[in-house]
Amino acid sequence: MFEGLSLSAEEIVRLSKQHSIFEWSAQGAVAPIPMTRAEGIFFWDANGKRYFDFNSQLMCVNIGHGNKKVINAIKEQADRLVYANPYMATDVRAVLGQKLAQIAPGDLNKAFFTLGGAEANENAIKIARMVTGRNKIIVRYRSYHGGTAGAATLTGDPRRFAAEPGIPGVCRVLDPYQYRCGFCSDKPACTLSCLRHVEEVVDFEGPQNIAAILMETVTGTNGIIVPPDGYLQGLRTLCDKHGIMLILDEVMAGFGRTGKMFATNHWDVVPDMMTIAKGLTSAYMPLGAVLMRDKVAAHFDKNVFYGGLTYNSHPMCLAAAIACIQVMEEEKLVENSAKLGKVLATELQKLKAKHPSIGDVRSIGLFSIVELVKDRKTREPMAPFNARHDQMGVMNDLRKAFLDNGIYTFVRWNNFFVNPPLTITQEQLLEGLAIMDKCLEITDAAVKH
Repeated sequence: MFEGLSLSAEEIVRLSKQHSIFEWSAQGAVAPIPMTRAEGIFFWDANGKRYFDFNSQLMCVNIGHGNKKVINAIKEQADRLVYANPYMATDVRAVLGQKLAQIAPGDLNKAFFTLGGAEANENAIKIARMVTGRNKIIVRYRSYHGGTAGAATLTGDPRRFAAEPGIPGVCRVLDPYQYRCGFCSDKPACTLSCLRHVEEVVDFEGPQNIAAILMETVTGTNGIIVPPDGYLQGLRTLCDKHGIMLILDEVMAGFGRTGKMFATNHWDVVPDMMTIAKGLTSAYMPLGAVLMRDKVAAHFDKNVFYGGLTYNSHPMCLAAAIACIQVMEEEKLVENSAKLGKVLATELQKLKAKHPSIGDVRSIGLFSIVELVKDRKTREPMAPFNARHDQMGVMNDLRKAFLDNGIYTFVRWNNFFVNPPLTITQEQLLEGLAIMDKCLEITDAAVKH
């Protein structure tokens, strides 16, 4: 179809590096895989090597690679109507909006469509400010909400540094991260001091000034931090008390990843707004959305909605989302995530018992992380917080071992993730974990004795 699509693996890498920028990386350290095809839970490089996709690419290919139902839906939509501007009503816009209202918790009945999670979070805080007339947004330090200017400011991790000073009005709080919690990591159980900490910051900042509290329901790239029972319910009560909007970022945790359609369903909390993307189309097409409760949407019945995007409600993307949700329901992928999530949790505990380099394991559904340490007593991380590539040490060796043995996943600082497509079978999951088990001998050798 296009001239040059029979490139060798070396040519693909060379030309990609020569003419494009790879994200969040010093370009000299980038060593991309020349990926050429994918199916199910696997993908292949240009040399024909197969990899387990144990991170669902960017925690997004929830229905697995190459699903023909979704691909055919995209093709059929392309034949019928490729693009309609955002002022148009289309059948796919009508159907997807109705479907999201049906599956979302509570009365999150109206959507503003974007092309990804960052745009969704940008618009969510803009909506909160328009509706409340307030300015401040409370977020957490161990968070990621996107790489655009506003979303980068909302992000707590070091990826925000290059965007600073950023947008005004953003205040940060600490996370419910029990393994390294400054409040209760030395206690036998969570004390919910992390929730009282948020309440205190609200008081200091002035609740009358706070438009919203924005948080990932389950923290993603910053550690798969699962909130303790009572935390989200406490945030909901706090927001209701002061007229603050609760915005839950479900970009990564949504659409079955945690064993329920949305992570917030584990705690029966209905946010005022919820941002979604990734699993919405399983990344077959770019799409995100802000879902809002009826009382939030009602503000714009008479007030102008000051927001817009050229690709808002793009028909190709909406068609992919409709088909993707159908696949999730027909193939019972949320149920599979819940079922195999229990297997994954058990196997991760076995790995922790076997490998002294494992300090902690955390999981919910098929959303999990393994945290590696040099010393379990001191909890010294295997690589420093915000480590550059040349500071990763043995973690780089672990990443290479995974790839050499056909396992692709995220290795970030002193962590690695296990987030496979929700289509994975128990046999496939155990096979991949067995490879990881063997590779962990590398980090065990780096433990201080």
